[in-house]
Amino acid sequence: MSTDLMALFLTLKLASLTTILLLVISPFIAWWLAKSKSKLRPFFEALVALPLVLPPTVIGFYLLLAFSPNYLPGAMWQSLTGTTLAFSFSGLLIGSLIYSLPFVVQPLQAGFVTLGNKELEAATTLGMSKWQRFRHIVLPMTKRSFMLAAVMGFAHTLGEFGVVLMIGGNIPGETQVLAIALFEHVEAMEYQQAHNMAAGLLISSLVMLLLIYTVLQRKDQQ
Repeated sequence: MSTDLMALFLTLKLASLTTILLLVISPFIAWWLAKSKSKLRPFFEALVALPLVLPPTVIGFYLLLAFSPNYLPGAMWQSLTGTTLAFSFSGLLIGSLIYSLPFVVQPLQAGFVTLGNKELEAATTLGMSKWQRFRHIVLPMTKRSFMLAAVMGFAHTLGEFGVVLMIGGNIPGETQVLAIALFEHVEAMEYQQAHNMAAGLLISSLVMLLLIYTVLQRKDQQ
């Protein structure tokens, strides 16, 4: 298998796992941010949104330190698994969860903000559990937000470069994703391969966004 093909499979694997895990984690964070009246909410909103404004290399640098055996997270991981967290797929996955978090949380938070309380209050009086209320009321009414969050999280993970390079390096089959492989082709002046890879990323990202916005527009017209 060629290194480019391995990079493609690794990128799709990373983006898929990141999106799935974020769709499990993010609704709890987004719900609290949307409904909480705590004075600490602006701080946590800023913390979640930090990857949107912070240079990726800064995030990658501090994650690299945290993942090293000299610091607690990396030391604990090494003692449990016998492997280092830095320059591994596991470290890459943790990093992608952090830098893609706001791209999933913010669409969900916006959807939860617009969600009224009357339906939830009525469901509570009928004795529905929290899971039942989420499944039968919250999820159907915010389906658009979940769809947008999934696409944004997946697409952003596909194209991330700075964080991935800092914490994962360039190990074929382990941490070399498409963005890194593209950079490698450019460095080697292999512009045709770089063009093919860049065009593929551009077209796939555009198609994903086009599909989601087409679906959302049709729902608006129904």
